[in-house]
Amino acid sequence: MSSAQAIDFARFAANLRYEDLPTTVLETLRRSFTDTMGVAAIGSTTELSAISRKVAPMIFGTGGAGEARMLMDGRSVSPVGAAMAGAFTIDSIDAHDGTTPCKGHAGSAIFPALIAMTQAAAEGIDGRRFAELLAVAYEVSYRAGLAQHATCADYHTSGAWTAVGVAAAGTRLLGGSAEQIRHAAGIGEYHGPRSQMMRCIDHPSMVRDGVGWGAPSGVTAAYLAMEGFTGAPALTCEGDEAAEFWTDLGQGWRLVEHTHYKAYPCCRWAHPSLDAVHDMMRDNALTHDQIEAVEIRTFHYATRLAGHEPQTQDDFAYAIAFPVAAMIVRGQVGIEELTPAALQDPDILRVSRATRLIDDPEMTRISADKRWAQVSLVLKDGRRIEDTPRTPRGDVDHPLSDRQISDKFHLLADPVLGRTRADEIEDLSGRFDNLSAGDLQHLLDLCCNPGS
Repeated sequence: MSSAQAIDFARFAANLRYEDLPTTVLETLRRSFTDTMGVAAIGSTTELSAISRKVAPMIFGTGGAGEARMLMDGRSVSPVGAAMAGAFTIDSIDAHDGTTPCKGHAGSAIFPALIAMTQAAAEGIDGRRFAELLAVAYEVSYRAGLAQHATCADYHTSGAWTAVGVAAAGTRLLGGSAEQIRHAAGIGEYHGPRSQMMRCIDHPSMVRDGVGWGAPSGVTAAYLAMEGFTGAPALTCEGDEAAEFWTDLGQGWRLVEHTHYKAYPCCRWAHPSLDAVHDMMRDNALTHDQIEAVEIRTFHYATRLAGHEPQTQDDFAYAIAFPVAAMIVRGQVGIEELTPAALQDPDILRVSRATRLIDDPEMTRISADKRWAQVSLVLKDGRRIEDTPRTPRGDVDHPLSDRQISDKFHLLADPVLGRTRADEIEDLSGRFDNLSAGDLQHLLDLCCNPGS
């Protein structure tokens, strides 16, 4: 890549203006803001979130960078601490926006990081400027993620490439130059969590998708770069092998083309099977006691998410068999299915144990920009009902409606925040880019106040 090409991403990050943002970009950012805050609300009730919010004040106290309040908590820490706690909080419930080609998620790192830095900023930031920052963070993150997955043998968590996007946008927020943004991206990539995603899938735990360390790594990189700390060029942005992912920067928008939204609070690799059994049970007027067995043909990585008997929310997040069984038994997979009581439901466990995941080479071949699965139900009377292969709802070509996004937001947020506060967050986040600095701060206060 030539030196001119190498700094195109940094110039983009430094110079992007609100007027440059297409309507589709703004619509996506508004939708992601609302959706992410709903996930943050319910995430704040988890043990994972509680631990991260307890630790953040211990290791990231307030200081020269200013103060930021933790999402859904209210206590003040440094922006780095608020980014960490917020990212872990959102990531604790696997229901936030994602990008299938990158096999990961950006909003769960970007929103807590930029909300934290905006609170700590010396000058007020209005909605238009916040939209610029979000657009930079998403676009740089997605393209860095595409480059990383194309050039690295291991499947790294989202924290690895969101650290780059957060670093670039964070430096822009602080008034950094294109050269400082280059250094920040290099620092964020170098120090970001190159954590292997399949380790968490094989051994579900609270480390999740790496954004709990990717977000603070990006924030830290921004502050370091502003003080003159230098970073090796980010290979995901400037390497020769990454060039193809940056050629249309500023013309094509990956954040519009690739952002999807989840209908269910679990890994999206389970979603085509969940949609399938929902429709099959309904269309054939079946009850769970008629089901003898379930067969799911899917792509290779997904077969490692079997999860027949999850013991915790972390196990549930990276499971397919149990959520599918819950859909068969209860007709839904929502917050109630995450509870300890649901995890011990004998009817769900019976169907889950009778569910088999089959590693299908054809499903693996076609699961590049989509995630495919094909479900068969074996009934106790000997019948076999087969669904056609399908991909999950929520992609750009099969989107959730505005009403479905709103219903999901209130399902997650209302029990924690109350309907009045949830309504106000939905209203303001849905038009955040038109808010004054004072009104944007009010929205962030609503997102950071503790739950009821």
